[in-house]
Amino acid sequence: MTRILLTGKNGQVGWELRRSLMPLGEIVATDREEMDLADPDAIRRMVREVEPDIIVNPGAYTAVDQAESEPELAMKINGEAPGVIAEEAKRLGALLVHYSTDYVFDGRKDTPYTEEDAPNPLSVYGRTKLAGEEAIRASGARHLILRTSWVYGMRGRNFLLTILRLAREREELRIVADQFGAPTWSRMIAEVTSAVLARMVGGGSVSAISGTYHLTASGSTSWHGFTEAVIEGAVRAWGLEPATRRVLRIATSDYPTPAARPANSRMSCARLRRDFDVWLPDWSECLQLCLAERQ
Repeated sequence: MTRILLTGKNGQVGWELRRSLMPLGEIVATDREEMDLADPDAIRRMVREVEPDIIVNPGAYTAVDQAESEPELAMKINGEAPGVIAEEAKRLGALLVHYSTDYVFDGRKDTPYTEEDAPNPLSVYGRTKLAGEEAIRASGARHLILRTSWVYGMRGRNFLLTILRLAREREELRIVADQFGAPTWSRMIAEVTSAVLARMVGGGSVSAISGTYHLTASGSTSWHGFTEAVIEGAVRAWGLEPATRRVLRIATSDYPTPAARPANSRMSCARLRRDFDVWLPDWSECLQLCLAERQ
């Protein structure tokens, strides 16, 4: 039976992965208490104890703005830990599945980013995630680096839950309208990951496919468009009675944050479709499914 070591089991994506990966084999799911990603020795101990065939690593430092004031911690978790995990995976001959982000790009490109485009992160968070990617590649381990964007779900801290809260509290919302990307439901990320791994695992071994792939919902919108869709969808799905009457468009310059964000976070998933014959539905369809769960 395939043995899978999963990090970040209580995070948005990790929580979904723990369920979607179950049909593929034995899951050993960990959180910070069981395997602190800021502690290289703890990582090595856990990997050597479990001896997995596959390591799935959604665990990360995800506080984008806070990372500007905690660069060392962010680098330990996002930049150094993936390299340690990859070294251990290489030693075992295991496959490493790791999640990265649209924030490795600067957002200056007019069209969707492909895996061949050169990264140029604008923030500490983006730089640390890119460092993690580079450490994995340098290790020589078999790997899938899955870059995703604008992740949301009904757990944890994310834009969707923030908007649902603010919609009950404020008559007017001012939302950035000049950043564009694909809001991506955490469950869809987990289900596509499971589908990809199901194609790779066979006959008790894991195929030798290795590389970087973009994994986001289809289509794109702005944060403003996503906000309007969230509120309208919640009204339809479960009768939300919002206090919000106006959702105003503002520029990024009108909402300064410690960390700079890319204006264009759109990423092409053509390579994922070509190699694995899987893709995600349009972001608006995924949002409807996510909100319908709360009925």
